Amino acid sequence: MELLEYLRRQFAYDEWANREVLAGLKASANTPLRPRQLLAHILSAERLWLERLRKQPQSLPVWPDFTLDQCEEQIADVARLWRNFLTQLHPAGFLETVVYKNSKGEPWTSTVEDILTHVVLHSAYHRGQIASLMRAGGEQPAYTDFIHAVRQGLIE
Repeated sequence: MELLEYLRRQFAYDEWANREVLAGLKASANTPLRPRQLLAHILSAERLWLERLRKQPQSLPVWPDFTLDQCEEQIADVARLWRNFLTQLHPAGFLETVVYKNSKGEPWTSTVEDILTHVVLHSAYHRGQIASLMRAGGEQPAYTDFIHAVRQGLIE
């Protein structure tokens, strides 16, 4: 499998997993604040990295205060934007470098491939935090394992 197809699949998984987390939070009897904040952060960070790749100004704070309905809108919008970006990306584009400043204002340079990898892993990291918080609060967290999604045919 070529790298571009691999990353398209990873972003399809990411969208599915974000939707699963949202569904779990919506179904929760008592959704704690922190899991919602983490989901909002995942979505904002995914948009932020895409804006960096496109050399666009940052449109959202790193830690926005989204409602669950706003999270739902963001999931759909961010997933569409990533699909469009990946459709237009050519294999040589993975090696291009992107110059940006992080949220602390520090200058950095990263390859497109490293940024794409980071986006997927960063989101999975925070979904794990959400699962831990939900479990600690007596709730059943969303089951977002990649292999589960593949086994169930939920992603191609």
